Amino acid sequence: MVMREWSSGGPPAIESLTVNSVRQRNRASALRFIIRERETTRAALARERGLSTALAANIVAELMAEGLVAEVGTVSSRGGRPISVIAPRADGAYVLGADVGERGVAVELFDLSLKMIDREFRGNDPGASPDDIQSDLREAIIALRSRNEQQWHSVVGIGLGLPGVVETAADGDQTLYAQSLGWEPFPIPRSIYGDLPVFAENGAKTLARAEMWFGAARGVNHAVVALLGRGVGLGVVSEGQLYRGAFGSATEWGHTKIRYGGNVCRCGNRGCVEAYIGADAILDAWRTAGGQFEGNGWAAIGALLDAADSETAAAEVVDDAIEALGAALGSVVNMANPERVVLGGWVGLRLMERLANRIADAIRRNSLDRAGEQFELVVASFGGDTVALGSALMPVEALIHAPRV
Repeated sequence: MVMREWSSGGPPAIESLTVNSVRQRNRASALRFIIRERETTRAALARERGLSTALAANIVAELMAEGLVAEVGTVSSRGGRPISVIAPRADGAYVLGADVGERGVAVELFDLSLKMIDREFRGNDPGASPDDIQSDLREAIIALRSRNEQQWHSVVGIGLGLPGVVETAADGDQTLYAQSLGWEPFPIPRSIYGDLPVFAENGAKTLARAEMWFGAARGVNHAVVALLGRGVGLGVVSEGQLYRGAFGSATEWGHTKIRYGGNVCRCGNRGCVEAYIGADAILDAWRTAGGQFEGNGWAAIGALLDAADSETAAAEVVDDAIEALGAALGSVVNMANPERVVLGGWVGLRLMERLANRIADAIRRNSLDRAGEQFELVVASFGGDTVALGSALMPVEALIHAPRV
């Protein structure tokens, strides 16, 4: 039974609150669907979101009036009038996404269709402090604003993908715990530049968010998205939602153990996954085996893979890395029972270019037979900008759920 408001001004508004909350939920669901689809129709919106045709049309009209959705063309129908195609209005809002790495920050400006408009990078020394990185972020934002002044009034927030555990308190305050970098717990400021709200998350989870929205984990209810770079991380998709745990530190896979008393990890413990398949660990193993190479990034991992085709020492380093990765992800498969394992990050992309089948075999050797039969291994859909894109989705989410004014 629906309770009606009392005309005398008494306790009331139960019906009103219920109607408003349902309206807000439907609006958020519709806007999320339109942004994720990038182009759709009112009929598809109604069908996929479980709305009546009339309600879907009303919501679209409201979103168009708010400047968030636009008609962008038509498609033919079966004998009737052409059907209007709707899409996010690109200039309806802008968001910033930042990939905060250990050696630099990349800040990217996206429109509401999630097209990257501009990018600014600021490098830093390996020993940079959180204050140094905050300064780099501010400088990058200022540079982006100087080139995009016309759009700036529509920027609604910035998302940060950070190298560490991000905890969010009940009052919304966030704290970064970056044990591997030797930092003390660092309070994440509510604003870095002007009054732009800040949203923060671990970089591996922002990668997973991007893959859930637009990439290899899209439409998959159970998946794991692994990030291999200098650091190693993981996002777990469970029942279509990104799993965070009680306080936000869930799925710190890079610091689970694959060898008791093993190699020293940057976090100070021994035997961590990152101590075997992080970029520095892999390249240190090659250096120790006599490998000679320049740099410690994309080109160096490529040189190792090239050398492995003809040099025994390099081949053994690659073999060890594959076995360690297989053991680490095999345990994840046993625990999470994913439909899909997505491997990304710049090291992950390098390895998947040439070794995807060997990696899949290693994972299956290290998982239970049945669980090993139930997943597929795929490469991440995006390249180096994935963390920034996933970070930008956080202010987009806030916009989607913002109460209508």
